[in-house]
Amino acid sequence: MNRRGLLAAGAAGAAAGLTLGGPAAAKPGLLPRVPVRTGLDRLAAAGWDAVRGERIGVVSNPTGVDGGYRHLVDRMHADGVTIGGVFGPEHGFRGSAQAGGSEGTGTDARTGLTVYDAYLASQARWAEMFTAAGVRTVVFDIQDVGARFYTYIYTLYDSMVAAARLGLRYLVLDRPNPIGGRAYGPMMTDGFTSGVGRLKIVQQHGMTVGELARFYNGEFLPVEAGRPVDLDVIDCRGWHARLRAGDTDLPWVLPSPNMPTPDTAVVYPGTGMFEGVSSLSEGRGTTRPFELIGGPDFDHHWCDRVTALNLPGVEFREAYFTPTFNKFANRLCAGIEVKVTDQAAYDPIRTAVGMLVEARRQAAFAWRVDGGTRHWIDLLTGSSRLRTMIDAGAGTDDVVGAWAGELAEFEARRRPYLRYSRLGS
Repeated sequence: MNRRGLLAAGAAGAAAGLTLGGPAAAKPGLLPRVPVRTGLDRLAAAGWDAVRGERIGVVSNPTGVDGGYRHLVDRMHADGVTIGGVFGPEHGFRGSAQAGGSEGTGTDARTGLTVYDAYLASQARWAEMFTAAGVRTVVFDIQDVGARFYTYIYTLYDSMVAAARLGLRYLVLDRPNPIGGRAYGPMMTDGFTSGVGRLKIVQQHGMTVGELARFYNGEFLPVEAGRPVDLDVIDCRGWHARLRAGDTDLPWVLPSPNMPTPDTAVVYPGTGMFEGVSSLSEGRGTTRPFELIGGPDFDHHWCDRVTALNLPGVEFREAYFTPTFNKFANRLCAGIEVKVTDQAAYDPIRTAVGMLVEARRQAAFAWRVDGGTRHWIDLLTGSSRLRTMIDAGAGTDDVVGAWAGELAEFEARRRPYLRYSRLGS
């Protein structure tokens, strides 16, 4: 199948959210999992025809694997596809660096290919790296987790802008959004953009990276790059937006060191906000980051008050833990373990807002302030509104209701770029 044939073949199936054949075989006592083929799976099955004969650059990390855990770069290299360079985001191409770190530029031990350190690279730096690698087509394959403050979606954006300015082709190998296709939360606003929120999208965007790439190309690149990039996306087959990572047969590879399981991804768009609270650990340094939230000066009363909110699709367990690094390393913390019981009913951001509202009532509570005056929670949520409303005593419903209008506007704006069914999602 040639390049355009492969790209076109997935359109109807992606839009309809159809599965290939019946449910995957399940182990006794487990629900059957839906078989899904990623963009990588489909490109490889077509013999790399969409990139054969081109000098490509690959933007990827350890998540760029097929159903047998074989990495895109390793497979392409073995099959004779010409790779000019590999570009590693935060945590690095092979994933050896912690949060806020990278692996540096060097030679990949397995393939001998040059790996460029792309973490925090400006758009100009991306253009320099693409030029140095001599690439004509950029291939992106990274598993996102669906939250605005997860940095890989800005790796996607900046590399797209650079490719557009250089006149390169850009190919996204799509992967499912592991937390489904619904959008939630507040919009990023002017004056609050940062490395954890670069673009005007809502906090839980509810799109795959392929859909995001189309959205970027239609909404942002014509302004910032002066033109859209020559974009192709190889869609997934078998996925629809009601499916979460645990519903499919795809392997889970840690997208980052503190995203160990699909359960982590489900809660992250909400409890990731606790990075903006200095008096509470978000569970980094434990085996359940973003599911365990607590601090040395908190107690069981916080869990009791949050439980009394009767938030849908979730239960809370009084929890005690000692982080091994990050906030409160080697100190006993008291707090909450978040246990999602119904992913369809669960709203991670509403849940975290309820937790913040009740935590704010304790004397020990303090927002994280960086650089003297900058509140980190404002950068995570896209404005000062959430923080000021909670400080003023607003309840969960009032805080969540404040972004209803902007969420509806975002839903309408993203609709033309969606490729997978969202009925009932």
